[in-house]
Amino acid sequence: MLLDPHSYNDATQPETTNLEWKARVDFASRTIEGEVTLTLASAGAGPFDLDTRDLTILEARDDSGRKLEFSLAAAEPILGARLRVMLLEGTRAVTIRYRTSPEASALQWLEPAQTLGGKQPFLFSQCQAIHARAVVPVQDTPRLRVKYRAELTIPANLQLLMAASFVSRTENGNGEATVVYEMPQPIPPYLLAFAVGDLASRDIGPRSRVWAEPGIVDAAAFEFAEVEAMIQKAESIFGPYDWERFDVLTMPPSFPYGGMENPRLTFLTPTVIAGDRSLVSVLAHELAHSWTGNLVTNANAEHFWLNEGFTVFAERRILEALYGSDVMILNAAVGRHRLGKAVERFAPHPELTRLQTSLGGVDPDEAFSDVPYEKGYLFLRAIEEIVGRQAFDGFLRGYVGRYRFGAITTAQFLETLEELLPGVAKKVGADEWIHGAGIPANAPHPRSSRLDAISTLGSNAPSDELAASWTANEWALYLGGLSLPASAELCSNLETRFHLTDSHNHEILVAWLKVAIGSGFEPVIPRTEQLLGTVGRMKYLEGLYSALATSSRWRPLARQCFERCKIAYHPIARQVVEGVLRRHDA
Repeated sequence: MLLDPHSYNDATQPETTNLEWKARVDFASRTIEGEVTLTLASAGAGPFDLDTRDLTILEARDDSGRKLEFSLAAAEPILGARLRVMLLEGTRAVTIRYRTSPEASALQWLEPAQTLGGKQPFLFSQCQAIHARAVVPVQDTPRLRVKYRAELTIPANLQLLMAASFVSRTENGNGEATVVYEMPQPIPPYLLAFAVGDLASRDIGPRSRVWAEPGIVDAAAFEFAEVEAMIQKAESIFGPYDWERFDVLTMPPSFPYGGMENPRLTFLTPTVIAGDRSLVSVLAHELAHSWTGNLVTNANAEHFWLNEGFTVFAERRILEALYGSDVMILNAAVGRHRLGKAVERFAPHPELTRLQTSLGGVDPDEAFSDVPYEKGYLFLRAIEEIVGRQAFDGFLRGYVGRYRFGAITTAQFLETLEELLPGVAKKVGADEWIHGAGIPANAPHPRSSRLDAISTLGSNAPSDELAASWTANEWALYLGGLSLPASAELCSNLETRFHLTDSHNHEILVAWLKVAIGSGFEPVIPRTEQLLGTVGRMKYLEGLYSALATSSRWRPLARQCFERCKIAYHPIARQVVEGVLRRHDA
């Protein structure tokens, strides 16, 4: 019986408990070749199914060195190819020798020219949601957790970082080095993460270090300097931090997400480096995942809201504790706006606006949206409003403690909610929240005088005095609330007075460019083209390409930009943009 619609894993077969990976990174061929040994929870015999995507399988052996028969089925568009290994009686471990594809969906290989330094290549992984199978043959489902040891051979002039505990580095004397990492805590496979490149570091706290290309490492260290305060605030809410280290890797611009919560080594986009720590909510979010997502994990993608809704809630509690309620409320207001846009986007498929979704035959990357994040957050906020903060914090600590290093479903969450907070599920209308489409009527609304000041503007430009105190979130709310097309007079006024096209804050810049493009304000087009050629964050690419493609005037330009820039985009981002352009070409 399959327990995950995105994995070939069969509940009747042995489960993997440990993974040992030995491989060589080859920049010339853009492949990784080596072997992975999977240790089983119990001795097995007969079929043993693993998830793969675009892997070449060379050999399979058991723990006694006996060759095992295997077959690789034809690839399915979403799941990839089933690797079936026939276990001999008493098999406790399986070793598979294999090679990745140059087009592996989990890997991005960057030429030196695509990096900040311009002298060395760069490689990084991104395995969420179901891309670990493009790196190693594995039971690629979050319901199964593994500990692992990795020995990767890389060019000696580069650094290897892994989301794990560093063990050793050996110079091999042939221009290569072998680096060993271990992950002592069990993790879901999507948290397997590594990067290879020219990297420097700075300590930013007693248990935190920031890594980045040398040219940006000092800026990153300044931006993320408050990380220890964030960790301590999070611990006060959820309990002790269980991963020993919380290091941060500032990624190349092509990284497709704001951040990725890999334990011990969070990946962050360089677009959050604004020079004033105004976008550190992304850092707070990835830190919060250390408890909600990494420690307590959704059993499969249909319960993704358990990862993200809880994490958004935790993120905003951290922001509130550090920076005050106004900052938290503004952050929540931006989230509510994005949720509304996501509900509009899925109007033809309202089932994708449910918290618990049915994703059989659906690529989780295609279903990705703000719904599990923001609707999940509002659901938890609605519960908190009913029971009060003290009682809800007690529930949170009980929930995390009960399922620590485990994977759960929405049904298990509801059982725990009823046990720890009896009767609350019925009071809040949990069934409508989880199984109903759209936003329930009892969803909390963020309120503050600062929000009121924005809403009263309508389509008028803010005064110099008002705008002088605005945060990035306030600008995003104002610009996102304008009716399009905005008048040429308003666009010219905003550009002349506030120089938005020159903003170094990417949240402000992209919000402005979408308004200007949607209003036919041509002066922003050169900056838009430049940005599309230098930034790979998927949220920005999707928004800007959608704005261009919506306009018959600039639709050809959108296609031209994509053809020119797509080589620099991550495979996941490339897929998303292609989908945007297809929808508007039709």
